[in-house]
Amino acid sequence: MNSVLITGSAGLIGSETVEFFSQQFDLVVGLDNNRREYFFGPDASTVWNRERLEREISNYRHYEVDIRDKEGVERIFAEYGTDLKLIVHTAAQPSHDWAAKEPFEDFTVNANGTLTLLEMTRKYVPDTVFIFTSTNKVYGDAPNYLPLVELDTRWEIEETHPYWENGIDERMSIDHSKHSLFGASKVAADILVQEYGRYFGMKTGVFRGGCLTGPKHSGTQLHGFLSYLMKCAVTGEPYTVFGYKGKQVRDNIHSYDLVNMFWHFYCNPRIGEVYNAGGSRFSSCSMLEAIDACEKIVGKKMNWSYSETNRIGDHIWWISDVSKFKKHYPDWDFTYNMSDILEQIYVQMRERV
Repeated sequence: MNSVLITGSAGLIGSETVEFFSQQFDLVVGLDNNRREYFFGPDASTVWNRERLEREISNYRHYEVDIRDKEGVERIFAEYGTDLKLIVHTAAQPSHDWAAKEPFEDFTVNANGTLTLLEMTRKYVPDTVFIFTSTNKVYGDAPNYLPLVELDTRWEIEETHPYWENGIDERMSIDHSKHSLFGASKVAADILVQEYGRYFGMKTGVFRGGCLTGPKHSGTQLHGFLSYLMKCAVTGEPYTVFGYKGKQVRDNIHSYDLVNMFWHFYCNPRIGEVYNAGGSRFSSCSMLEAIDACEKIVGKKMNWSYSETNRIGDHIWWISDVSKFKKHYPDWDFTYNMSDILEQIYVQMRERV
């Protein structure tokens, strides 16, 4: 029996991975202990999504296990053994603001948890493909020192710069910048996944996400930009824009498009590879542009305000260059743009609020 193991299986990317790979594998094994509720409160609970998966995906098997629990994780690897053909690690503490509140919790989840999974993979299934969802925050605030210009609704990079056409590529240094503690813990995990590939010859892939989004997100103020923004647009709850005149730019990749990247990597894996994975020029927006788009979809003005204080380590302008991945996997391409994503989130949000 061919099986896939997915951590953070009730979250945005995890649940999308469950649905996608349930069509490709005999069994999907999910690990998720709803730690997101601890991080961000009851509104961020993923129980609704876990119950949906258990109800709708007949070959899904759920385990409420903490990825830092070495014994608990090892029991699962021992049980499924060589049936495991793919590990997709999406579980994390995902907020750079929250990390400063509980640094030990953040680091052990993001770094130690990743180490546990890598070691169990090496011990039980060293030939299995291991995919890790990293983050563009591994680059710290280095992107903020690019030559940026202010336009009416967004910051933009100078047109003469090499990054203007396609965005920021994987050659940007992760050194000499401020990362936030979250960024630092994800750097540790990111490097571990690369090293298990290069040192042990394992088939590991690192995907450094921009804003990962979609209708299955349990968005909150501290994490889940578009989901939380649309929630505030629908409910009338206040929304605060932090710094940079609201012109900071994000690229946004739909969870399906990211998981489809995983599928292409699994079909033709590489050793210790790293990819920037975001919406690129195809799907990007500033805060002001996103607010305007939400207001048009919902049909009313949002209750938002502005704070001059930007978040520590936050990016002023981020566009992911996905050219490297497209070169390695030319059959992959985007499916959903910004308008598609926001419309889907709106439909899902109306059903849940």
